[in-house]
Amino acid sequence: MISVFDYGAGNLRSVQNTLGAIGAEYELIRDASGIQRATKLILPGVGHFGQMMRALDDLQVRDALIEHIRAGVPFLGICLGLQALFESSEEAPGERGLGIYPGEVKRFCGDLRIPHMGWNQVQPCRQNTLLTSPAYLYFAHSYYCPVISETAAVCDYMVPYTAILDQASVRGVQFHPEKSGPVGLQIVRNFVGSEV
Repeated sequence: MISVFDYGAGNLRSVQNTLGAIGAEYELIRDASGIQRATKLILPGVGHFGQMMRALDDLQVRDALIEHIRAGVPFLGICLGLQALFESSEEAPGERGLGIYPGEVKRFCGDLRIPHMGWNQVQPCRQNTLLTSPAYLYFAHSYYCPVISETAAVCDYMVPYTAILDQASVRGVQFHPEKSGPVGLQIVRNFVGSEV
């Protein structure tokens, strides 16, 4: 059973629609006990890093999330759900991320439009479970994750940044697979069907 964590994210309904479209059974969860019983966990997210982290703390699920991820339960973070895996974000100085990976989420700085909205190419940089070849996917964000050793695919918008993170049971995507057409559906299907 796929568990989708509901902390009030704006893209929750579209994630549910995507899971429905691929025939995946899922449940919405909102507490630590739901996280503890999840066999696969999706953390969707749009909006503000600080607001998300405060919502997770208000729901008293930070420790359960970290423990579950570190225990090797398959996890997929979408957009802000990927950014939450890092230590901090320029969007909310002083707010702690989950700290699964080192580094700070930074704001785009340059001559192109911010936020980065629309379709852009994602280029795999190593073998991964979500995307095997370059593809155009849909983005909507002003902040980006650094490229780290666990980065599996990059996008370039003013700077190269992590578009897909894939390490063992932990996966994260900066784009919105639920808004990325057939390729996005396949990415979610790949997560749902993965063994680890």
